[in-house]
Amino acid sequence: MAAEKFERHRQPWTQDEIQKLHTLAKKGMALKAIAKAMTRSEESVKDRAKADGLNIAKLR
Repeated sequence: MAAEKFERHRQPWTQDEIQKLHTLAKKGMALKAIAKAMTRSEESVKDRAKADGLNIAKLR
């Protein structure tokens, strides 16, 4: 099971993924939901969003 977790380790972001991230972030989805939808770690999604100047909704 641990091997599955790092299957996508350090994969570069594709243009489609970046577009999807922007779309999901604008919809107000939470970080955990975006990460799961994109099969990426929360840390990876957070870093990419920060680099693109996106705000990701905080869970309340």
